[in-house]
Amino acid sequence: MKQNDVDYTDRAVDASGRKSTLSMFMIMLGFTFFSASMWVGQQLATGLDWWGFVLAMLLGGLILAAYTGALGFIGAESGLSLDMLARRSFGTKGSWLPSAMISFTQIGWFGVGLAMFAIPVAKEFMHLEVTPDTMPWQGYLLVAIAGVLMTASAYFGIKSLTIISYIAVPLVAILGTVAMIMAVRRGDMGLIEQFSIGSKNLGVIAGAGLVVGSFVSGGTATPNFTRFAKSAKAGLWTTVVAFFIGNSLMFLFGAVSSIYAGGNDIFEVMLNLNLFYVAVLVLGLNIWTTNDNALYTAGLGLSNIFGKSKKAMVLISGIIGTVAAVWLYWNFCGWLNVLNCTLPPVGIILILSYFMHRKAYRDGSIQEPLVNWWAVLGVVAGAVVANLVKWGFPAINGMAVAAVFYLCSEFLRRK
Repeated sequence: MKQNDVDYTDRAVDASGRKSTLSMFMIMLGFTFFSASMWVGQQLATGLDWWGFVLAMLLGGLILAAYTGALGFIGAESGLSLDMLARRSFGTKGSWLPSAMISFTQIGWFGVGLAMFAIPVAKEFMHLEVTPDTMPWQGYLLVAIAGVLMTASAYFGIKSLTIISYIAVPLVAILGTVAMIMAVRRGDMGLIEQFSIGSKNLGVIAGAGLVVGSFVSGGTATPNFTRFAKSAKAGLWTTVVAFFIGNSLMFLFGAVSSIYAGGNDIFEVMLNLNLFYVAVLVLGLNIWTTNDNALYTAGLGLSNIFGKSKKAMVLISGIIGTVAAVWLYWNFCGWLNVLNCTLPPVGIILILSYFMHRKAYRDGSIQEPLVNWWAVLGVVAGAVVANLVKWGFPAINGMAVAAVFYLCSEFLRRK
């Protein structure tokens, strides 16, 4: 790669590439502004009362913050992307597995995000009939326009991601919160009373599992962004605080939407409040902040596999995600949720590898094997356990299994 590569695709970010703490906070906060997290908020509101909802959000948020915070610290201290870290822990060619997994899931979520914007707008603004079998050409046009814009921001890299985040984060947070408060004030009951309605058949632990699962997949890509932080401390705290605040807002938006407006996100609430144009703006920006980060991550992953520039890989990823967006939305969300369980095992191996060889990482003496088969097998086994074992937290189950495999490899190597 060229040394003037502003995205530091195949090398550590140097001092000149580091960004302010505020910029990092905005990028990480925008990353968590994910409309699919509102669906989780709806599920939590359906199954839990107010205090159960708060406890599940806090417990799940703390687990998610610990996981992403560790990755944020590593990314900032090393200056390395997820894929460059994977080369050290999985091997030069072994890293293709985590790179392929993260790229595949992020392209999938990018496409789903495009449809999550286009389909509601087509229905409410254009009054078109949209079903799993029918999508008028105007809807596809909306998908194409959104796909081009979001691919462009990812194409131009971390600078454009920062600009989008500075614009979108305050607008989404303020407008979304105002709409949520307006919805509560229009209701016949207060928030706690409204939360008490329904079957409430979800336990706090199960609810916390939903919170963890909502963004543990995307959170694995945290080093891709925190490597631009001024210091390891800044990378850690901007990640922890941003993930906790951003996810909590998304869950609240989704929960309040469900209990007051019967919808599954803040878009529904705003329509109910006759704030249509604001609803379109918030929905679009909310999806954009996550989609450009997802596509940026996919571009880095594919660049590691194929040895091509990140920009070229972003364009290819954007085209695939845009063309397949509507199909992904109706057919692939379930599969994407399954695939989400495959990424936490990758993250725990990156964490263990870094902290067990921290000095070698920092002085650049860490060796890159061709393939670390124990790490590869750990991810495969962890993914299987995370998807099949229903007890506890799927993501944590998968991480525990992967950690055992990796620690076994370290024990054997040192003997």
